[in-house]
Amino acid sequence: MSPDDPTADRWGAATEQVRRWLETNLGEVRDLRRQPRWRPVWFADVERDGERLELVVRGDRTDMPLIFPLDHEMRLQQVLHDHGIPVPKVHGLIDEPLAYVMDRVGGQQDFRGTSDEDRRAVVDDYLQILARLHTLPLEPFRAAGIMGPERPEDAGTFGLARYEAVYRSTKNGPDPFMEFCLGWLHRNPPDSQGRQSAIVWDSGQFHQADGHIVALLDLEIGHLGDPMMDLAAWRMRDTIVGYGSFAELYARYEELTGAPVDLEALMRHHFAFTLTNQLALGQAVRAPHADTDLMTNMQWCLETNLFATEALAEILDVELPTVAVPEPRPSRATTALANMADVLRDLETDDEWLAYRLRTLFRSARHVRRVDEVGDALSDADLDDIHQVLGHRPDDWFAGEAELERFVLADAGTGRWDLELLALFHKRNLRAHTLLGPPGSAMATHLPIQTFR
Repeated sequence: MSPDDPTADRWGAATEQVRRWLETNLGEVRDLRRQPRWRPVWFADVERDGERLELVVRGDRTDMPLIFPLDHEMRLQQVLHDHGIPVPKVHGLIDEPLAYVMDRVGGQQDFRGTSDEDRRAVVDDYLQILARLHTLPLEPFRAAGIMGPERPEDAGTFGLARYEAVYRSTKNGPDPFMEFCLGWLHRNPPDSQGRQSAIVWDSGQFHQADGHIVALLDLEIGHLGDPMMDLAAWRMRDTIVGYGSFAELYARYEELTGAPVDLEALMRHHFAFTLTNQLALGQAVRAPHADTDLMTNMQWCLETNLFATEALAEILDVELPTVAVPEPRPSRATTALANMADVLRDLETDDEWLAYRLRTLFRSARHVRRVDEVGDALSDADLDDIHQVLGHRPDDWFAGEAELERFVLADAGTGRWDLELLALFHKRNLRAHTLLGPPGSAMATHLPIQTFR
């Protein structure tokens, strides 16, 4: 069933509301389709006075509260556009469904098929844009209501405090790992040294073509913060995009700005940014609804949780443990689960939305099959590790989560158990990650980040 059918479901009704806004405010709609993905986004072609407008309608998220309101993102984009930063032009805000309309840009979001020479040119262009962005005056952003800290010295922690507020307001179960990480950051926050500028924060997102940046995209969590945050955040995306050596990129940024890169702050900003998926989406993983892309959220959270333990281990200069993965155990459900995954993988349809939903269910089926094969053994191993810290073994894995969180919170003010807990959580993260899918699958393959040292 296509979400563009106005009788199909609430997304069909939303599509018609988008159509009416476009026709009232911009021109005749020639084409309108919802992107098949977890967030409501529409692509539109509009005819106005003989001119064809190619547009994107970017909707509000459905699986988590936004860290900054959607209109905040839109206003930040408008100010950047007005100051010559290459971002899509904004055409307006739709109240229902909440969304804003911008130009659709060409190019591609990665480097597939791009020569090494063009990739280097694109990344250098991006660094030049960041350097310009970081020197823009703050007054126009403040006048547009762009958020930032009251004190410059808080520029490095303001954004994460927004994430933690969302985490606290939506938390729906124990999360001992996040409590451990937040406790460490509260005791050891990144120091901005008074630096403050407009930042995009979730950096490294752009469309490129012919060796140049077409536009920066996805300014959802941009605000006024420490510019070092932009240099830290794109390290995670590098694992799937590939920007080059960060040591070389940081040296180039220093050349462009004349300001030194603060590696100590970068390491802590990087650690903080690895937490953002779990802080925002952990609640949706525990209690997904019909619009939730559960496996995408799980993969994001579990992959970046591993980034987090690896990042903290590098800061603390300690070696992390490994874990043994048990052999698969057959059960009475093995045959049915394997058959379900096979059927879902082979189903084909010309409906893009249905194809997307089938793909999400295929990934879920493989995850459930993997849990059936090794989940009990991995849960037992988690409980054995908790036993070493608590001095007793909880009754089951869920009881262990709650008890471990209480232990972590009791230690949060001092960090006396930091090294033991870091090792424990890294092993737990490794085990959880292996449950995402069969060994060797893209979902269950961890791609380590470039180290600082």
